[in-house]
Amino acid sequence: MPLVCLTDFQAYAQEHLSKSTWDFIEGGSDECFTRDDNIAAFKKIRLRPRYLRDVREVDTRTTIQGEEIMAPICIAPTGFHCLVWPDGEMSTARAAQATGICYIVSTYASCSLEDIVATAPRGLKWFQLYPTSDRQLNKQLVQRAEALGFKALVITVDTPKMGNRRCDFRNQLDLQRNLLLKDLRSPKERHTTPYFQMSPIDSSFCWNDITWLQSLTRLPIILKGILTKEDAELAVKHNVRGIIVSNHGGRQLDDVPASIDALTEVVAAVKGKMEVYLDGGIRTGNDVLKALALGAKCVFLGRPILWGLAYKQGEHGVEEVLNLIKNEFHTSMSLTGCRLVTEINQDLVQFSRL
Repeated sequence: MPLVCLTDFQAYAQEHLSKSTWDFIEGGSDECFTRDDNIAAFKKIRLRPRYLRDVREVDTRTTIQGEEIMAPICIAPTGFHCLVWPDGEMSTARAAQATGICYIVSTYASCSLEDIVATAPRGLKWFQLYPTSDRQLNKQLVQRAEALGFKALVITVDTPKMGNRRCDFRNQLDLQRNLLLKDLRSPKERHTTPYFQMSPIDSSFCWNDITWLQSLTRLPIILKGILTKEDAELAVKHNVRGIIVSNHGGRQLDDVPASIDALTEVVAAVKGKMEVYLDGGIRTGNDVLKALALGAKCVFLGRPILWGLAYKQGEHGVEEVLNLIKNEFHTSMSLTGCRLVTEINQDLVQFSRL
C-alpha cells in the first residue's frame, strides 16, 4: 500500500524502528504539551481561497538568504541520523540535493561535515552550531563549515540545558553523555591529535557571543529558537540575518507557544529587516501555506525527514517525503489562487473562533 501523507510515513517508521530510537525521535519534554500543540495550532487557522484565477502554471520556487530553492520546504537540523539509516546524514544530504532544497546539518550529525559535503557537493547546506564551552572548538567548527562551502551559520539558542525528556529517561538514554562522546574535530585532526571528551553545550552563551561569532565568519548568522518579540528585536539590534521561529519540536521547554502561534509576533518585531522561517508542526501542504501567509519565508521539517529516512533505502524515502509535501503545497497554492510564492499573504488565512 502506498504512503500518501506524512502520517503514513510516521506510522511506518514507528513500526520498523526500535522503541528507544522511536521514543528519541518522537519524544517531547515533560508532558509533551508543546510538541502536540505545534500540530494542533495549525488546525485553528482557516484558509480563505480566491477563485477565478488562472492557475495553470504554479511556481513553488523561492529564495532564502539569496539562494534559490525549489520549494519553501527545507530540512531542519536533527542529530544522529545513523540511528535510523546506516548512511545517516549522507542520505539526507543526497535527498536534499536531488529535490533542490536546503539542508541544515546538525553539530551532532553522525557523519562528518566533509563526508556530507562530498556526497552532495551541489546541495545548498547551512551548518547548525550548538555553542560549546570550548571557544576554540566553536571557532574551528564555524571556520571549517565556511571553508567546506556551507552558506549560513544557524545558532540554536534554546538549549542552555537539555530539556526534561521523560521517554529518554525511561529508556535510560543518556543524551548528554552521547553528545559529549561525539568527536567534533575534523577527520585530519582526529588522526593527528589525541581525543578528549568534548566540552558540553555552553550555558553562558549570550548576545555578546553572537558579536564574537560574527567576527569569525562572513556567513550570515541565523538564530534558531526565538519565540518572542523582545528577542527578535535584540536579533535585529545585533545584525542577525535571519530567525527560525522554533520551540525545538517541543523537546526543550514545555508549555511555550506553538511555533505557528509565535510566528506573527516575531515577524512584526523584525519589521522586514531579516528573513523569518519556521519549524515545528508542519505536516501538510496547507500547513506550509499557512506559515508563509503569516510571514515565514520558508519552513523546515524535522521529524518527518527521519520518518522518510526509515523508509525505502534512506534517501529515497526522504525524497518521497519532500516531494509529497511539495506536491501538496502546489495543490494548496492552486486551490487558493496563488501562482507564485510571493502571492501568498495574510489575506489567505483567518483564525477559527473554536
